[in-house]
Amino acid sequence: MVILNLVLFTVLIGVLYRYSKGDTPLSRQVLAGLIGGILFGFFLQLAYIDDNAIVKSTLNWTNVVGSTYVNLLKMIVMPLVLVMMISAVLKMKEIAAVGKIGTMVVGTLVFTTAIAAFVGIVVTNSFGLTADGLTEGARELARAEVLTVRQERVSDLTLPQILVSFVPSNIFADLTGARSTSIIAVVIFGILFGIAALLVGRDNPEQGEAIDKFVDAAMSIIMKLVRIVMMLTPYGILALMSKVIAGSNGEDILSLLSFIVASYLAILIMFVVHALILLSVGVGTLGYFRKVWPVLTFAFTSRSSAATIPLNVETQIKEFNVPSSIANLSATLGSTIGQNGCAGIYPAMLAVMIAPTMGIDPMEPIFLLSLIGIVTISSFGVAGVGGGATFAALIVLPAMGMPVVLVALLISIEPLIDMARTSLNVNGSVTAGILTSRVLGEKPAEELGNV
Repeated sequence: MVILNLVLFTVLIGVLYRYSKGDTPLSRQVLAGLIGGILFGFFLQLAYIDDNAIVKSTLNWTNVVGSTYVNLLKMIVMPLVLVMMISAVLKMKEIAAVGKIGTMVVGTLVFTTAIAAFVGIVVTNSFGLTADGLTEGARELARAEVLTVRQERVSDLTLPQILVSFVPSNIFADLTGARSTSIIAVVIFGILFGIAALLVGRDNPEQGEAIDKFVDAAMSIIMKLVRIVMMLTPYGILALMSKVIAGSNGEDILSLLSFIVASYLAILIMFVVHALILLSVGVGTLGYFRKVWPVLTFAFTSRSSAATIPLNVETQIKEFNVPSSIANLSATLGSTIGQNGCAGIYPAMLAVMIAPTMGIDPMEPIFLLSLIGIVTISSFGVAGVGGGATFAALIVLPAMGMPVVLVALLISIEPLIDMARTSLNVNGSVTAGILTSRVLGEKPAEELGNV
């Protein structure tokens, strides 16, 4: 039966390949892969409802496609970040411009995270969600023990320590992604390297010209590599979505349906907030989501903001004419700082659910301001400890004097919600890039169009 399943999966890949021929836009190819993955996943669930071993064995093989695609994207993340940051600084020519762009990008990410926290608070309170009545099964209790150990490790991590961790001490180790803050470290190294190259060019114009040519050639190769990998997106989405659907547990979903609906509603509201922000700078909503669809779809299925960086950067540059300097900064910083879904909505919702069990009115102004402030500040800390939404909650809840057990109780539905949260995180970084580009009036370099 596994062989028959794999034959069907191969047929779907063949259909996608034929559909990709001609002038079919990537967004439609991705949609086709998404639909194919959903149908194949449901087929596995319904056909082998009493034989999970066959489903597991089938997914082990189909996941070769999905994991390979994700690994290829991860492979080009660090080279892309490094080369594009050096190139971006060289093209800006003015060192002061780097700080101006970085401040605008980070400010936008943090500001939207504060809004996301407020949205999470209001939606959770509107649904009347509380931590009372949640059942602690064996899996949840085991998870709680692990989280307790992690929380002890996180509790001693201060904001100054987090900021220091952003600075690279061994760039070669950070290029391997050895630390949770490696991406930011590579960004900082790329900026410093670019500034040094600018100063060399001022002292010796001939060497400066040679540096420019070398970096331009390197960036052309990297961008071509990104586009090659992007051609595989529909097949990666097909495999990833198949795994998501076939591996879902219907009973877990139904038992916590209210929390899932509330989470998705809060996420949807933040997508609307992003759209309104972009509309204020002249970016049409329908056109925007049509262009950014492939990026959000991959983020949804992969649950990885970091792996989405190449698609994110490519889309900002190609579809929205965002300069490479801004696109790279917003994509990389947005994957680790100010994540609207993981660091904004999720910990705020948990805090509001726990508050009534501790005799706290979650809509009390002092509680609201304290929670939003802590969530906003801790959005920097997520990058410092890694782990996305879970670690964001481990930072926020103890800071509010609350227990972390609720994080473990929601483990069964975590993947389902995390998909949408990751898409929101990525959309926030794209929004920051476009907004920064429009507000600062930055124009893309002419040669980018031919890369």
